[in-house]
Amino acid sequence: MSVFSQIARAPEDPILGVTVAYNQDSDPSKLNLGVGAYRTEEGKPLVLNVVRKAEQKLVNDPSRVKEYLPIVGLADFNKCSAKLILGADSPAIQENRVATVQCLSGTGSLRVGGEFLAKHYYEKTVYIPSPTWGNHPKIFTLAGLSVKTYRYYDPATRGLDFQGLLEDLGNAPTGAIVLLHACAHNPTGVDPTVDQWEQIRKLMRSKGLLPFFDSAYQGFASGSLDADAQSVRMFVADGGECFAAQSYAKNMGLYAERVGALSIVCKTADVASKVESQLKLVIRPMYSNPPLHGASIVATILKDSNLYNEWTVELKEMADRIISMRKQLLEALQSRGTPGDWTHIIKQIGMFTFTGLNAEQVAFMRGEYHIYMTSDGRISMAGLSSKTVPHLANAMHAAVTRTA
Repeated sequence: MSVFSQIARAPEDPILGVTVAYNQDSDPSKLNLGVGAYRTEEGKPLVLNVVRKAEQKLVNDPSRVKEYLPIVGLADFNKCSAKLILGADSPAIQENRVATVQCLSGTGSLRVGGEFLAKHYYEKTVYIPSPTWGNHPKIFTLAGLSVKTYRYYDPATRGLDFQGLLEDLGNAPTGAIVLLHACAHNPTGVDPTVDQWEQIRKLMRSKGLLPFFDSAYQGFASGSLDADAQSVRMFVADGGECFAAQSYAKNMGLYAERVGALSIVCKTADVASKVESQLKLVIRPMYSNPPLHGASIVATILKDSNLYNEWTVELKEMADRIISMRKQLLEALQSRGTPGDWTHIIKQIGMFTFTGLNAEQVAFMRGEYHIYMTSDGRISMAGLSSKTVPHLANAMHAAVTRTA
C-alpha cells in the first residue's frame, strides 16, 4: 500500500480546468474563452515575427553558450525591463535606486517579491482586489503573507467600486502591502482613470501603504507601452518605494518561456543594493538561477531599435484586434436585442471581459452551445474572432433570455 494512499484528489485548477473540459468536447462548434492566451483571427496561437527574428539572431550567434546565468538573471534583460516599466528617463533608474531580478514570468516575480516581504518587511498583510486573478491569494499565502481583500468591482455598474476601494484602503493598517493591477485588471477588465489613480496614490502614500504592482499586460491593453505603465510611473515619480512584477507572456507572446522581472524601487542606491543581495537569498534555494532563452529574446528585442519598433507595431495589432472584438460583440448583442446594458464590454480593457453572466448561465452556454469560460462569467476576448462572435452572441442571448 502506498504511503500516499490517503491523499485526496486535488480539484482541477478553475481556469486550466476549462481547457481540460474543452479538449474533451468533440463538437465542431466548440469555443474556448477560458485561458488568457492570444489567438489570431483564425483561432491559432501566435508567435510574433519579431520573436522569430530575435531567435534566429540568437541561433546564428556562435559565441552564445549555455552557462548558468547569475542568480539575478541576465543583466541586459534586467536593465531593459526596468526601463520598459519605469521609463527610460526615470530618475529612480538614473540614481541606481532600482533592484531588478529576472524571475519566472509574473507568477515567479510575485512569489519572489512576496517571500522577500514576508522575511524583511514589518507588515505581513497584503490587500488584493476583489475579485482578482485566482493565483494571487495562493502565491502570497504560500509566500508567508496574510491575505485580505479590498473592494474593487461593482457588479451593479459592471465598473469600478471606487468609493469602496478608497474606504477599504483607508481602513487598512499603516504600512500594509497593496497589490495593484498596473493595467487591464484581471478578471474584470476595469481600470481606474488617471484621476482615480492619483487619488489612490495620495491615499496610499498618506497611510504609508506599500504598492506592489502586477504588470502582466503592458502595451497589450491600450496598444501603448507608456500609457499602460502610467499607474506605476505615478508612484515612482513621487520618490516613494514600490514593487513591480512584470511578465512578457502576453505582450511578447512568450507564454511558455516563463520570462518576467521583479523591480523594487528604493529610496537610495545603498538600500537597493542591500535589497538585491537579499533577493538573491530568496531565489537561490528556490530555483537557483533563471533560464536563459526567453530573457535573451526579450533583451535582443529591447536593445535593437528596429526590432523594438517592429514589436510595438505587432503589439498594437494584437491590442487593436481585441478592441475590435469588443465592438463586434457589443454590436452583435445589440442587434439581437439582448436584454440589459452591454456597453461595459467596450468600456472594459485588456484580454478579459467580465460579462456579468452568472454560473447558471455559463453552465447553460457550455451545455447547449459548447462555449467554455470560467464560472464567474469571465471571457477571454483574445479567444474570439469575427467568425465566432455570432455564435457567442447567440449563446449569450439565449442564456440571458432563458434565465431572465
